Amino acid sequence: MTPRSLLAAAAALLLAAGCATGPSLENQGEVTASPGDSRHLVIGSAGFTESELLARMYALLLEKAGYSTEVLTVTNRELYEPALESGQIDVVAEYAATFADWLNTKANGPAAAPVGSPDLEATMAALRRLATPRGLTVLAPGKAVDQNAFAVTSRYAAQHRLKTLSDLGAAKLPVRLAAGDECVQRPYCAPGLEKTYGIDITAIDPKGIGTTPAKLAVQNGQDQMVVTTTTDATLDDFGLVLLADDKHLQNADYVVPVVNRARAGSSGVTKALAKLNTVLTTRDLATMNEQVDSWRRLPEDVAEAYLKSNKLI
Repeated sequence: MTPRSLLAAAAALLLAAGCATGPSLENQGEVTASPGDSRHLVIGSAGFTESELLARMYALLLEKAGYSTEVLTVTNRELYEPALESGQIDVVAEYAATFADWLNTKANGPAAAPVGSPDLEATMAALRRLATPRGLTVLAPGKAVDQNAFAVTSRYAAQHRLKTLSDLGAAKLPVRLAAGDECVQRPYCAPGLEKTYGIDITAIDPKGIGTTPAKLAVQNGQDQMVVTTTTDATLDDFGLVLLADDKHLQNADYVVPVVNRARAGSSGVTKALAKLNTVLTTRDLATMNEQVDSWRRLPEDVAEAYLKSNKLI
């Protein structure tokens, strides 16, 4: 690993070159060239805990396979995705449906119909179709998924015998939902809860997705349900439990490594990163997030301990 001071300098250079676009879509020679195998690889992190953990695990797995690595944090997808295309970043952990829709919007405009869906196979096909002309290779997804999720208090769940979102819809209870402003219109939020599950959403309390104020609002009874994520590690702290998305409303946001084909498209990189797919689960990610966010452990220490415990390094 290079020192953090060097990473900061690299980040500054990357931000200054923010509009770099890499190979043009017309230059098929670059797109179809043999996969590259650079021995020094830059792993991108989007700056939040989970992304940092994944970047650190990728780096350690690649080092085990004989590569030298550094982790570079660029918090804005509008910057790190072009850097991935141009080869300033070689590897990044992405989320299948979200990244597919992002690339689709980039290619076809903001009015483009979404291509991400709850169907993982269809989502991956769309993602690879969009990524390949940009010189990107999307590796296989593993077991871990970070989707929107919906939580209620354990007392509320027990009182109304709720385990799934279908149970909540069948109970015909009025639900005030703590969420982001966009939940009013997003098809996978309030409209989807109403259409797919028949849940009576009476109001949106705009406290954000999975924020502490949103969880407190549910804990104290001001709201009945909160939008969070499947890897939220703090639910127990607020006495909250997830209701299962049993009709698969949410998109297939499985964790997928994305690499710059010209620099990191080799079988060596693919095999090294694929080892994580055999063990990493959604619950594992939540547990590691908790160790960093609640226990104040360093992401690199948590990542290393996890890989060692699973005999991957």
